Amino acid sequence: MTYSPSTNGKLPDTMPIFPLEGAVLLPGGELPLNIFERRYLAMVDAALGQGRWIGMVQPRQNQGDKEDGIQTLFSIGCAGQISSFSATKDNRYFITLTGACRFSITTELEQADGFRRIKPDFTAFEDDLEPEPLDTRQRADLFRALKDYLGWSGYDADWDALENTPDHALVASMAMACPFAPAEKQALLEASSLVTRTRCLVTMLDMARHDEAETVDHARH
Repeated sequence: MTYSPSTNGKLPDTMPIFPLEGAVLLPGGELPLNIFERRYLAMVDAALGQGRWIGMVQPRQNQGDKEDGIQTLFSIGCAGQISSFSATKDNRYFITLTGACRFSITTELEQADGFRRIKPDFTAFEDDLEPEPLDTRQRADLFRALKDYLGWSGYDADWDALENTPDHALVASMAMACPFAPAEKQALLEASSLVTRTRCLVTMLDMARHDEAETVDHARH
């Protein structure tokens, strides 16, 4: 089952959150998820009945960062709407979240059916709903970095399709798909604007390619 994501001019006052290390959702991006834990099946059921909203947020990597036995979270995540849903015979859900707007966590509410819920604050991130476009030079620099990185890594891409992808969706999909560390993905999420996120992404792609090249050189010697 597929849905058309739409805020209808209103973002949620409360929503469930899915803490998952290394899985960052960005505005304009699409995140496929395989849901099988009972508490997160209940989370999806609740979201489907309340606007289809789920907040993706990373737990802090230090396992000692816990309060009352509950792992602490980064303060900024991204709200997404369920845009596709299917259930399997072995009690799994396959869903896709489409990113809409980042949020900061103001209050964590009492858990419901084992999953965590929050009151989000979207005030600082309302520009996510209408992001500033990249200029020609910025977009060209992004494609240069992508081609260099993917070419060095031995991957290919459908460049015609990417050329026709809107700026925010292109940056989101590349930032989410590339194998960056959780802290690096969090930095991309927290970038102040689409333009700033693009600059960070270009820098990370160039650094990753440089690091891989150095690793190969050391291995040869």
